[in-house]
Amino acid sequence: MDEPIGIFDSGIGGVTVLKEIVKILPNENYFYYSDSTNNPYGDKKDCEIIDICDKIVNKLIDEKCKAIVIACNTASAKASRYLREKYKNIPIIAIEPAYKMVYDNSYEKTTLVMATKGTIESEKFNLLFKKYNNHKTYLLPCIGLADIIESGDTNKIKNYLNKNLGIYKNRIENVVLGCTHYPLIKKEIMQSLGNEIQFFDGATSLARHLKNILEEKEMLNKKKNKNQNIIFIDTSTKKDIRVLKEKRFYEYLKKDL
Repeated sequence: MDEPIGIFDSGIGGVTVLKEIVKILPNENYFYYSDSTNNPYGDKKDCEIIDICDKIVNKLIDEKCKAIVIACNTASAKASRYLREKYKNIPIIAIEPAYKMVYDNSYEKTTLVMATKGTIESEKFNLLFKKYNNHKTYLLPCIGLADIIESGDTNKIKNYLNKNLGIYKNRIENVVLGCTHYPLIKKEIMQSLGNEIQFFDGATSLARHLKNILEEKEMLNKKKNKNQNIIFIDTSTKKDIRVLKEKRFYEYLKKDL
């Protein structure tokens, strides 16, 4: 088997990134690491996040991954610099908050940034926000939302969104999805906001950047991969939940691919 690309997130959210990568790089094999045990990262201290990510990267290197994707905005903001300095011999590509996309494509419109508390408070995001601020933007730290999405409880998701998005109803035109879990609930977000929304997330641009990096380093698999291998690892200790989540991974990946 050709060396896989390793992707990790604090749970199922990174599958939204994996899906975009598979579209752009259909000939690669993949190893997806879902760290449900430590979900959510957004409420943890920086040192905890760095330590968790360091151990995951070691695991992916042990699995012979040729490149690693950090499919978690919080982990990217808090740990990417440390990981790149420590593991200089392997490409590490990190998801970025998609706020610049608003600046480039929809600057005049009222925008809501939904992200974890850790992402919104991070130096990395604040530098980006100050540089591209359209002065029509609201920042919403969605404490606990990734955890609820992880559980798959539709009623809890709707109740959370109705409670926290109510003050923005019919006022928002752009939504920046600053956590990789959030694209899984676009429909519910739109329903809570009460009008048509333009969504922005960093998955597609990350996938393109990953392709460019692999081409530059001559690591791209150009041969047609008839037996593509996508391995899922979930750190959840409950076997039935692990199986359920794996099923959800595949169901999501099949949509529109």
